[in-house]
Amino acid sequence: MNIFRFAGDMTHLISILVLLLKIYATKSCSGISLKTQELYAFVFLARYLDLFSDFISVYNTVMKLVFIGSSLAIVWCMRFHRVVKRSYDRELDTFRHYILVGISFLLALLVHEKFSFQEIFWAFSIYLEAVAILPQLVLLQRSGNVDNLTGQYVFFLGAYRAFYILNWIYRYFTEEHFSRWISCVSGLVQTALYADFFYYYFISWKDNAKLKLPA
Repeated sequence: MNIFRFAGDMTHLISILVLLLKIYATKSCSGISLKTQELYAFVFLARYLDLFSDFISVYNTVMKLVFIGSSLAIVWCMRFHRVVKRSYDRELDTFRHYILVGISFLLALLVHEKFSFQEIFWAFSIYLEAVAILPQLVLLQRSGNVDNLTGQYVFFLGAYRAFYILNWIYRYFTEEHFSRWISCVSGLVQTALYADFFYYYFISWKDNAKLKLPA
């Protein structure tokens, strides 16, 4: 644990809280991609297969439970909550996310750090998380206007990964045998996907204007 990882975990947690606030306070999921939320549920379920077998710390266990539980709760709300599901932008959220699942799993079978059940699914979760935001970004570009809470959610989600890059850099220089290169490369790809969004987010913040993405 270091300050960069802790900051990354906290910004990730804030992004989830912002999304839950949007859904439960407004009873609306407009502007949110169900496809992205389903991908994140896959990510956490695959990554934390060791939840009940390997104990690291109370903090680690609690964070795993929070990420799994919140992702499943969000998917449930968007699919089954009788009020929330009415606001789902089904016509805009048409990204074929199952393709990302298939490619990520195939890549995990071919490129991994160790050929074992948990390591294959860990690599799968890392690859899938790198591209899980794509359906959300495509939906926002198609809709054009981005409401404040949705914009904050995506911003904190991107910031979380940026902090994790700093965490990996720090660990590279301070740990003798740091070798999580799959995380590093995938994290760089994931952060790069946010570049366009961050640019327009900064412009809207600087001009004190509503966030708009080009179609």
